[in-house]
Amino acid sequence: MANLIIVCGPQAVGKMTVAESLRDKLKYNMMMNHDSIEMSDRIFGFGTPAQKEFNAVFREKAFELAVKHNVDFIFTYVCAFEDSQEKAYLTGLAEHFKNAGGEFYFVELSADLATRLERNETPHRMERKPSKRDVVWSKSNLLKDAEHHRLNSGDGEIWFENHIKIDNTSLSPEEVADMVIEQFKLAANEKEEKEYRFGVFE
Repeated sequence: MANLIIVCGPQAVGKMTVAESLRDKLKYNMMMNHDSIEMSDRIFGFGTPAQKEFNAVFREKAFELAVKHNVDFIFTYVCAFEDSQEKAYLTGLAEHFKNAGGEFYFVELSADLATRLERNETPHRMERKPSKRDVVWSKSNLLKDAEHHRLNSGDGEIWFENHIKIDNTSLSPEEVADMVIEQFKLAANEKEEKEYRFGVFE
């Protein structure tokens, strides 16, 4: 059986760094939303029909294989909470892992806009997400999505049994990861580093 941890939140809130900390503390495997985006963009171009389809297939296959091979998994995701299809998609992921005997955990991060704009230009973000190196575009995209979408849930809005909300404006990724581990009583796997982060260097 495999567990799935979704680390969700708006752009530049710190999903990647929190997910990386969880990965290293728990020895879970990790896929960023940008892993599939960057790959599909390189092959099929930005925003094309083929890119969108390949992006979806990439993720679907990764989740399928995680369940098949009992690989505990972390995935970062940006959710438009006003869109009912988003909840249906995430609920489907939860059921996929739970039906195979695993658990589903939903970690929702939030931070003020000024903090997110600052984090949008950090060197680590630029290194891991090539598409964000165009900071003029990425800042514009961040502000546009903040205006047009509800990127965090509302007060008292809980989508899942294991749903934790954390304002990480003033918290380090390690502090957030520790809060998640404590909240859900998660235990680390026994794996060699190459089994869950081979070729990944921070």
